Amino acid sequence: MKQYKNRREFLQQAALGTAGLWLAGCQTTQRKISANEKLNLGIIGVAHQAQYDMNNVASENIVALCDVDDSYLAAAKQKFPAAKTYNDFRRLLDQRDIDAVVVATPDHTHAVAAAAALRSGRHVYCEKPLTRTISECRVVTELARKHKLITQIGTQIHSGGNYHKVVELIQSGAIGPVNEVHVWVGATYGGKDAPTDTPPVPAGLHYDLWLGPVAPHPYSPEYVPVKWRNWWAFGGGALADFGCHFMDLPHWALGLRAPLSAEVVDGPAPHRDSTPPYLIVRYEYPAQPGQSKPLKLTWYHGGKKPTMLPATISDKWGSGVLFIGEKGTLLSDYTRHVILRDGSFADYAEPPAINSDFTQHHRDWLHAIKTNQPAPSDFAYSGPLTEAALLGNVAFRAGCKIEWDTKNLRAKNCPAADEFIHHQYRRGWQL
Repeated sequence: MKQYKNRREFLQQAALGTAGLWLAGCQTTQRKISANEKLNLGIIGVAHQAQYDMNNVASENIVALCDVDDSYLAAAKQKFPAAKTYNDFRRLLDQRDIDAVVVATPDHTHAVAAAAALRSGRHVYCEKPLTRTISECRVVTELARKHKLITQIGTQIHSGGNYHKVVELIQSGAIGPVNEVHVWVGATYGGKDAPTDTPPVPAGLHYDLWLGPVAPHPYSPEYVPVKWRNWWAFGGGALADFGCHFMDLPHWALGLRAPLSAEVVDGPAPHRDSTPPYLIVRYEYPAQPGQSKPLKLTWYHGGKKPTMLPATISDKWGSGVLFIGEKGTLLSDYTRHVILRDGSFADYAEPPAINSDFTQHHRDWLHAIKTNQPAPSDFAYSGPLTEAALLGNVAFRAGCKIEWDTKNLRAKNCPAADEFIHHQYRRGWQL
């Protein structure tokens, strides 16, 4: 990656620079679409989570499909026989009738695909986390703002009834001012040594395209197709996977943006290649209105949970968000929540689940495009959310508390963090 004199210059050049040879002359003009018309969609990634996304936008015209695995691509082609097919997303973006794209690849290719689509003038739905690194995230967020395109991150729980209700309760003061939040998930990835065997690349897998901007790694089934979240080269473990889902709730309810700091409280020794199977990270955010102290948000994964939860409750909540307010606490997960007034949790009663249609999230994005209105989890909101989640991984890998300078994307006290904040791409790939 070209070296710039300072981070501000890097951000300006990356966000406003050239799109790469494959996009030269390919800027499209957005057609005006009425609420009754169908969008022409391109789908980048068609298997696993991508299949869920694809099915939830199938009410529109799916005119292009892209995947690096020929077998996945053939299966998607059977469902959408009129769609053109591609192995390289850059070729898909050359197809001029596409209005919007869905990016549902592994994390390490989110940024290059989303940035190219935005520069080409297409609206974008991108799976979470928005990108693999913080610097990529800032570039993609700024591109969406610059081009005034309709975007949405794949945090479908954001559109569910339970999250909406919790936000309403917190913002109406149901538990009073909040200055502490705990967020945990049961998921775990990583804790592995890099594979040493070098089996042949399976027939039909375009492995070099799968790697995309990442430095060459010998093919291993430990990377492709579903285990890539274990490895820093391709993902960010449980925090990158679920941080945007569960940290979404406090970010939304409390209006959080950039943390002031991030510090690891508990975790294994950092591994060069593999993500941590468990982790506790404490973030500090600017004080809430009327409060004098920073708001503390603590993240847990891999079986770690807040110690203040009694075992009888903790055992029933494999993942959750606990807001601690001056007038009580609120405990929530994806589909249920409960307010507790007793500090010892003695008044706990099992809450009923709220029936939520998470597929509304995709429809909200489609509707936003047709009405030219912001989507609920657009990149202006979800970009800072992603940056905050990823900062915990930076603190872990750098081995120090991060005093965060969000304007310049740097750890003020820890130069060693730079290599984990900024992306490095192999030759031929750029943002």
